[in-house]
Amino acid sequence: MKEIIKELLKLTPLFFITAILISTGCQQQTTDIKPVIEEFDMQKAKSFIDSINTKFSEQTKLGDSIALASHYSSDAAILLPNTEPIRGEEILSAWGSMIRAGYADITFQTIDLIGSNDFLIETGYIITKINEDNIDKSKYLVIWKKQNGEWKLYRDMVN
Repeated sequence: MKEIIKELLKLTPLFFITAILISTGCQQQTTDIKPVIEEFDMQKAKSFIDSINTKFSEQTKLGDSIALASHYSSDAAILLPNTEPIRGEEILSAWGSMIRAGYADITFQTIDLIGSNDFLIETGYIITKINEDNIDKSKYLVIWKKQNGEWKLYRDMVN
């Protein structure tokens, strides 16, 4: 019997170490996993929109309806007075028609820009110069949508 007790006493430290390892290994780890939220930079968005508006004016003067249509999201719509919404491939042909009709000198004046990481709302004036005697100043509202990391026109409305 003494022999059994001696053998058990030799194993006692091993049991304690095993018990400690099991108890600490089974404890539930509590780590907070927080989603990475991209911080929105309105100044950066405004600079980008201003650059697109400048490109838009230049591409209109060049008559480049393909470049103009490329600024629109895949599910975009142009909303003009007294017409049905212009969507998809119709956007390209609509810009071609507008350029042929004399709308080749267009500038934008952004009045307000608000938004978030996913959408921006821009309001402003569009000045269209058909000739020296025919200059139109209209209001516009554009909803920009981030698509594949780039801002694209989602809704483009002129009044």
